[in-house]
Amino acid sequence: MLLGIFVPLVGCGYKVAGKADLLPKNLHTIAIPAFSNSTMQYKLTDRLPNALAREFIARTRYQVIADENAADMVLTGAVANVMAFPTTFDPLTGRAAGVQVQVVLQVTLRERATGKVLYSQPALDFRERYEISTDPQAYFDESAPAFERMSRGVARNTVSAILEMF
Repeated sequence: MLLGIFVPLVGCGYKVAGKADLLPKNLHTIAIPAFSNSTMQYKLTDRLPNALAREFIARTRYQVIADENAADMVLTGAVANVMAFPTTFDPLTGRAAGVQVQVVLQVTLRERATGKVLYSQPALDFRERYEISTDPQAYFDESAPAFERMSRGVARNTVSAILEMF
């Protein structure tokens, strides 16, 4: 009985998300130069190209190379806006105990030889939350690990969007 229900689903055409590669098959290399930054926050521009390169290496067939002039594709980006605001407060001191960081990025992937835009997203919005120690003696700046987590998330989502042309 159950076999009769599942057999028609075998050829239904569904596939696991994140496995498609809709970029042209003649492209084999990608360069990811440093992102530009119009904000005062430098932490993401330092981390994003490396996180994106690691993600492309881990999940795709593309070779990441440093020379933009030799690459088949060039992925450029810019940090357009970084906002941080408190989300929780310590009831005893009134100081912020949690912070939400919101980052807006612009990303464009071009075929270098033709200049053709293969993927463009002018306003990628990412958020990451982190805690702040309320004890000044035990203070640890959690923003750096939060930006590291955010850069990995940005890389995962961006590579998926590029491959699937979302």
